[in-house]
Amino acid sequence: MAVERDYYEVLSIERAANGDEVKRAYRRMAMKWHPDRNPGDPKAEVEFKACAEAYEVLSDPERKQLYDTHGHAGLRQRPGHDFSRMRPDDIFSIFNDIFGGSGGGSSHGRRGPVRGYDLETSVEIELLDVLNGKDVEVAFTRRDVCGSCEGSGAKSGTKPIKCPTCGGGGQVAQQGLGGMFRMVTTCPNCRGRGQVITEFCPECRGHGRVPKKRKLNVKIPAGISDGQVIRVSGEGEPPPPEADPAGKGPRGDLHVVISVTEHEAFERVEDDLVTAHDVSFPLATLGGMTTIETLDGLRKIEIPKGTQHGAVITIEGSGLPHLRSPKVRGNLRVGMCIRVPNKITPEQRELLEQFAKTQTNPDEEIRPAGKGVWKKIKDSIAGS
Repeated sequence: MAVERDYYEVLSIERAANGDEVKRAYRRMAMKWHPDRNPGDPKAEVEFKACAEAYEVLSDPERKQLYDTHGHAGLRQRPGHDFSRMRPDDIFSIFNDIFGGSGGGSSHGRRGPVRGYDLETSVEIELLDVLNGKDVEVAFTRRDVCGSCEGSGAKSGTKPIKCPTCGGGGQVAQQGLGGMFRMVTTCPNCRGRGQVITEFCPECRGHGRVPKKRKLNVKIPAGISDGQVIRVSGEGEPPPPEADPAGKGPRGDLHVVISVTEHEAFERVEDDLVTAHDVSFPLATLGGMTTIETLDGLRKIEIPKGTQHGAVITIEGSGLPHLRSPKVRGNLRVGMCIRVPNKITPEQRELLEQFAKTQTNPDEEIRPAGKGVWKKIKDSIAGS
């Protein structure tokens, strides 16, 4: 009996992953396990089909809910494709939007040029880069046309020959049960190419493609968010060799996933920034000027008289730029943290005792401590 695997583990994602995260994970894992990238490895095709099964469920909100609630048993109400019996090319045709159109499968029965595979990489930036934008150098590896055999996979001076199994057609017919029907499938000998190589190219070992490292500059726009993707057109891989040996057709795209590192002083809420600032008891009571940190540098602000712990002061236009309108910026919300000194001098103690004596009823209002200044700041933002 086959073991039913956890779909989240198959795609290496958390259960709270959203739709975009599921799509990116599937694209990444499908590229990793595609049989063309793992020739002769039977495990690769099994993993490739498992990824397709997991994505089909987790990308469908209704089926995902059934799976999250009842596991694999819940999916019996809404069965999907049987990917275990499908060819990789057919799986690509189902999810062709994930891989940039054709997905790089066989060209049989298709119109127009076959498009190459999309690739994905990630870059890490800081919060200050979100404010100003940044040009970053992205390094990645992609499979390119072998320069030695020009994509044919054959040793220099030799040429592929017509496949003796399918006669060059790329497909073979198999007789069904009892001879009642005929089933046409991809030729197992040439894998749909219609040709076989007698002497392999020593550089690519007959694959027609070799891994090459590449670097390019990518412009990160101001206002971008953690997890957003920048698409660099035409920087993916060329079409697969079985469809376009020379790789003359359109390349796939490169998807650059942005990761924004956490800042020690600021937390982001959409285009707003929130931070906390220490204020002394005298300053909070009497009011006055203080200097705070912003992403643009130090800035003086006025503390109103009688400021309470957790009060929020809003500085308009000191947040992060809006992605589509960079000249428009969010606000900076500064939460006041009133600090009590650990040590005081005898003179300070005497003054505080005198102050305490002047209070008419110091115990007239007792309030719970609450959950801290950060909750008050966020509540203030939510209510604004």
